[in-house]
Amino acid sequence: MDIRDLNPSYIGQRPDIERLVSPNAKTILDIGCSTGTLGAAIKARTGARVFGIELSQEMAHVASDRLDKVFVGDAAEIILQGKMQDFRFDTIIFADILEHLIDPWSVLRGAARYLENDGTIIASIPNVRHLDTIFNLVFKGNWPYRERGIHDQTHLRFFTKRNIMELFDSADLSIDTIKTNYRFIERGHRLNRFAKFLAIPGMRNFLAFQYLIRAQRCT
Repeated sequence: MDIRDLNPSYIGQRPDIERLVSPNAKTILDIGCSTGTLGAAIKARTGARVFGIELSQEMAHVASDRLDKVFVGDAAEIILQGKMQDFRFDTIIFADILEHLIDPWSVLRGAARYLENDGTIIASIPNVRHLDTIFNLVFKGNWPYRERGIHDQTHLRFFTKRNIMELFDSADLSIDTIKTNYRFIERGHRLNRFAKFLAIPGMRNFLAFQYLIRAQRCT
């Protein structure tokens, strides 16, 4: 398999996620690990053992050379059917994966059972309230199905910031950090670097392209 043929949204580096991982992390689970790019970067920085779950056998094969262990199969099935019951992690990552699941509420709740007592869950989730959605629905009367981004045609669930907070609350997880990636234009564009400067009250929820979440079990 030529990695260059894969969707770049699924295999690229994620320094924004890396920054949320504690340098003291020892055992990490990357759910939807793709080719292991993120996990390998975390291993290099922290020395942690990194495990992955990946549906694609081709991606999992590449990831297995980068990570300590990769479970191949449907993440919901692996997590909810207790196929990892012998493992515990201090960090569990959902990097743009929850929106691809039929029941992200159950999967997030199930994943929390694999956390160490002081462990954290880190997630990145696209914001469907972005102005690109509003422009297409209101002015063009169209839902913009795309190959990547907020309107990736493989997304099954859609979230706003409020929905995200409710999602984590339903899993009995307390959010301690919410960070935002801002964009004017839904696709990658050089103008997006300036979006954060216009993310003022009343506008920021419409410029938010993606939310980054870090949470712990409620005590």
